[in-house]
Amino acid sequence: MAYENPKTIRDTLQRIHQHDYVLPAIQREFVWKPIQIARLFDSLMRGYPIGSFLFWQVDRAHAREYRYYDFVRDFHERDAPHCPTLDVPPDRGVTAILDGQQRLTALNIGIRGSYAAKEPRKWWTNPDAFPRKRLFLNLLGDAPENEEGIVYDFRFLTEDRAQERNETQFWFRVGDIIDLQAGPDLLDYLTRREVPNSGFAFRRLHELHDLVHREGVIHYYLEEEQNLERVLDIFIRVNSGGTVLSYSDLLMSIATTQWQTLPAREVIHDLVDRLNRTRNGFSFTKDFVLKAGLMLADIASVGFRVTNFTQANMEVLEQKWPRIDRALELAVRLVADFGFEDQTLSADSAILPIAYYLYHRDLTNSYLTQTQHRADREAIRGWLIRSLLKPGIWGSGLDTTLTALRAVIQQHGAERFPLEEIEAEMARRGRSLRFDAEEMEDLADISFGDRRLFSLLALLFPFVDLRYQFHVDHIFPKSAFRKRALRELGFSEEQCDDLIERANRLGNLQLLEGSRNVAKQDVMPDQWLVQEMPDEARREEYRRWHDLPPLPSDLRGFDRFYAERRKLILQRLRQLLGGGAGRAAEMSDAPAALP
Repeated sequence: MAYENPKTIRDTLQRIHQHDYVLPAIQREFVWKPIQIARLFDSLMRGYPIGSFLFWQVDRAHAREYRYYDFVRDFHERDAPHCPTLDVPPDRGVTAILDGQQRLTALNIGIRGSYAAKEPRKWWTNPDAFPRKRLFLNLLGDAPENEEGIVYDFRFLTEDRAQERNETQFWFRVGDIIDLQAGPDLLDYLTRREVPNSGFAFRRLHELHDLVHREGVIHYYLEEEQNLERVLDIFIRVNSGGTVLSYSDLLMSIATTQWQTLPAREVIHDLVDRLNRTRNGFSFTKDFVLKAGLMLADIASVGFRVTNFTQANMEVLEQKWPRIDRALELAVRLVADFGFEDQTLSADSAILPIAYYLYHRDLTNSYLTQTQHRADREAIRGWLIRSLLKPGIWGSGLDTTLTALRAVIQQHGAERFPLEEIEAEMARRGRSLRFDAEEMEDLADISFGDRRLFSLLALLFPFVDLRYQFHVDHIFPKSAFRKRALRELGFSEEQCDDLIERANRLGNLQLLEGSRNVAKQDVMPDQWLVQEMPDEARREEYRRWHDLPPLPSDLRGFDRFYAERRKLILQRLRQLLGGGAGRAAEMSDAPAALP
């Protein structure tokens, strides 16, 4: 391994553009955020070292033996987050990047490309949520004071935003520096654009030009050994010393090099993307999909250990992958039908036994809708919810628990979800799904914002058709609990604090269809119920199924309402979580959706 003469940024990006520099399949995806890219450019402009790079020279005779990817140029968080595949011609060698992918990609995006990340408070499906931004440098001033300690004002901006200018702000698109010559050409550029304070602006632009065109800032070692085992060992040692790669990243890299027919990296990322686009969206990771693969492929252990990623195991995983893919997607769709999404699924691992059961029976999409499977779906639903409500179920010792549950499903899951056997095995391992009186009291006081809240409401009121979007709604609107309004009703300061606290607890919460919740706004519940259901019989039915005692017209009756509803909810919890199957069966016969 030799230390080579450093290269300029311009030469390096040209080599990337010509596909002389490529990414081997063992590399992970680009993960940097815009602020990290800005910090990298700031460090370079200030003359700070950015670390050395490690390149692998793959000669023409061996280049076609491996899989490669191109560098990301125009990053789009939703539509183009992954490195594109690259087909290397048979008559040429390549230089594969073993260490430095994130930094080189950041330079490629900053100078040659763009970055499109989702804007806050916009829907994932909204095309306007991902504005395309390029990297700009302010030629008229330093960056505002910031915690990152950045001096040079690099920012990702839309083209419209970059047109805004004043006496202290002129945004230069960093990519334009590639085609500008030193000296007079830079000054001519500033003159044509009528940039004020041209002395400062010229010096700043000249600094950027020197950085890109003249300074050798890409310092690298070159490995010429063609043996993949040696190269893989170098890669793991270089990338496992800090937090550059997670352990699962390294394991997936090993898997990627061992699959023979399917492109492991593409199919795994494709599955992650499809799972995360299900219904209202999830945030599964490749770690989750890899663990699911180990579990569903019946690899001896589901743990992330190198011994599980042998060539023999990876051959099994590749062979079974199409069926694993179908089962995992079906499991996530089933959980989405239960009403879960990213914000309400508090433990992703809870899906894995469900996915294994669906895989074991080789079930298809019809399982989601056919009446003959209804009781089976309800058994899964109840088990999932209770496992999410019970603290510690999906915590330490997860791998051994999953392996044990897999064995139970293998033995008893040929025709039904083996609920009793699974719960018995979990109890034997100290993970009982029975709740004692103290735990149920705690659940009865759960607060708005707790990730278990949706699971609890779904358990209490299973007749709500959660295939449609439902919100957690404050029965008495939260806006009614302002201290000033409470004081005007005659409440003391201490009473105000107590009321505000109880307003956010389970006794004042329900599941309400999203459109109805938006329309409801700040209307008091007695008025809202009459507006929604003029017929008294329908209102009574609604109150009965939602455990709503008589509704007072103002908050002077809230204490009594809250106490009575908490009592009713606690009764339900005792019947559902304390082993009373009769009440659960009665509730399963409730109407699928109430008016």
